Amino acid sequence: MKKNLMSALLCITSLSVSAQANKIEFEQYKLKNGMNVILHEDHSTPIVAVTVLYHVGSKNEFAERTGFAHFFEHLMFEGSDNIGRGEYMKTVAANGGILNANTSFDRTFYFEILPSNQLELGLWMESERLLHLKVDSIGVQTQREVVKEEYRQSDNQPYGSFLREMFSRAFEKHSYNWVPIGSLDHLNEATIEEFIEFYKTYYVPNNATLSIAGDFDKKQLKKWIETYFSPIPRGTKEMHRPTIMEPIKNKEIRDTVYDNIQLPAVMMGYHTPAQGTSDAYAVDMLAQILSQGNSSRLQKSIVDEQEKALFVGAFPFPSEDPGLSLMFGIPNTGVDIVDLEKAIDSEVEKLQYELISEKEFQKLRNQIENNMISQNSTVEGIAESLANYYIYYGDANLINTEISRYMKVTREDIQRVAKEYFRTDNRVVLYYLPKENK
Repeated sequence: MKKNLMSALLCITSLSVSAQANKIEFEQYKLKNGMNVILHEDHSTPIVAVTVLYHVGSKNEFAERTGFAHFFEHLMFEGSDNIGRGEYMKTVAANGGILNANTSFDRTFYFEILPSNQLELGLWMESERLLHLKVDSIGVQTQREVVKEEYRQSDNQPYGSFLREMFSRAFEKHSYNWVPIGSLDHLNEATIEEFIEFYKTYYVPNNATLSIAGDFDKKQLKKWIETYFSPIPRGTKEMHRPTIMEPIKNKEIRDTVYDNIQLPAVMMGYHTPAQGTSDAYAVDMLAQILSQGNSSRLQKSIVDEQEKALFVGAFPFPSEDPGLSLMFGIPNTGVDIVDLEKAIDSEVEKLQYELISEKEFQKLRNQIENNMISQNSTVEGIAESLANYYIYYGDANLINTEISRYMKVTREDIQRVAKEYFRTDNRVVLYYLPKENK
């Protein structure tokens, strides 16, 4: 019953925020221990999102010990000195809430969405695992098995190894070489002491952003934040922040991956600039031209008209450092994978040598605006956006102003980035083929 009520409230909140599309007001400040706090009040529904973003992802690991950031995404739900093992999720659910977490190359994000009268519970639980997380042999072994199963499921899914295979070839120097799930061997070899060291290094208030959005009394909330988070000691250990940049590429990398699949696929990864740069916005818009919606160029030309693909898409992969923009295509029955690759390349070349029309450009700008509204249409989405903008860009107010960066992109900019980054000598091309073809 509580779960159904929460779903209904989330839906109402989504509709109300989307309909208003007003400026998102927030307050931001720091605690003495370095924790960044961002608060956004919204009394439209009696729910609140309590989120914590830790500025640690797989990028902060070392080549001989990968998978730690993702592992802690799981371990943080094990319990604490004052929360019994396995009780974290049960407690949130029993109080009408939902929760989850995710890990990327650059950060780890945790959120709880609760009825607003359970806000203090959410604050206590987040502070508890920041201060008293249970890192012991039982929890580590339990979560090792969970990660192993996740790894197996990924490998058993068609094309499930795509990101791992792509990034390991695209990056030679930078730690984007491995994906967040990392290596099972490294997790098996790691000692309890290594896990504790990682926890004490990165799970500290001065590496965390507490972002709260929803229905609350700000005066009371600030008192609770002071009570539960201010006593937590500031971290003093040096954090690994890699500064090495991947060398500029001038030679195409091609390879074949044999997988448990029935249909072949072609995948491409182009080296593109870091998120937040002016060119990154143009790259994002280019990808939307190619594959957002049924009238996008790849869908209309290759799937509908030429009937060369069952699916084809292009999507940038935003990252704090220069990363990749990806393309993925599955050929139609009887279509050679080489022909599908050529068809995709042809659509990219059109963007390189022909300006998009004013009509298509205006449609693109409208899509961008709709996407921005949708991104911040729930309290959880707003809390996450505020934290992301602060950590990645140093400016949480981009939640209100980032649209202007997209609007500054011109048709000529899109053509220029198509030429500059979507070159054949700046990419990795993978052919995925059924194992029986090997």
